[in-house]
Amino acid sequence: MNTPVALITGCSSGIGQALAHLCLDAGYEVFAAARNPATLAPLTSRGAQAVTLDVNDAAQIAACSERLRSEAGRLDLLVNNAGYGAMGPVLDADRETLLKQFDTNVFAPLQLVRATADLLRDSHGLIVNIGSVSGVTTTPFSGVYCASKAALHSLSDALRMELAPFGINVLTVQPGAIASDFGSNATAAITMAEASWFKPWEKAVRARANASQKSSSTSARDFAVELMGYISNPLRPETALIGSGSRSMVRLKRWLPPSVLEARLRKRFGLNKA
Repeated sequence: MNTPVALITGCSSGIGQALAHLCLDAGYEVFAAARNPATLAPLTSRGAQAVTLDVNDAAQIAACSERLRSEAGRLDLLVNNAGYGAMGPVLDADRETLLKQFDTNVFAPLQLVRATADLLRDSHGLIVNIGSVSGVTTTPFSGVYCASKAALHSLSDALRMELAPFGINVLTVQPGAIASDFGSNATAAITMAEASWFKPWEKAVRARANASQKSSSTSARDFAVELMGYISNPLRPETALIGSGSRSMVRLKRWLPPSVLEARLRKRFGLNKA
């Protein structure tokens, strides 16, 4: 009963899988969650518990929390890592796109916190919400995604203050460019109407979808190593900037006047020309 327990969502690849490996190395009992449990084989072979979890499925969230109670009896670390990136012009984002984006990136993490809050309280646990620098510095053709991460940041701030009396801590992580499947998934999730005003900028939209997948992108393992440093340090900050470009993107928002920043971004994405 003294073994710390971690629940990590989005463990099929990338950040989630890398972090789960490091938690196993650190002695956690890891409940690794993914929609397709077959993708968890590299973790289950090391002793992780596979959890079939679509974070937008209320029944699966309930089953996951019940399993934690019956099999572990505690929860020390909840990492809300599963995410979705809808790319494209805001004008082309229909209601279904908006709901899917916010369901996955905003409502699902909150529902997982609600479902496991009593276990986290008993263990004086830590919630780690994986946000994004895109939730700080908005860029063209990713407005819906940026808005969802900004909302997650705000909810994390509120949770941190509200849960403090119960001994539950909240860490907001704002990654920069991390090498993962995000680019290919975001490209597949591009929303652009057939008669879109933005057809001439279609190449720029695809470039934005793949912006995080560069040769200079931080590897998922390096990201996870730095994040574990924060998780294991009780003197951690409220927000952690990790990965290539994370600090520079936040500095742009903090120090440049909006008119200058937006002019730069319009030029970068070809929006300075009619």
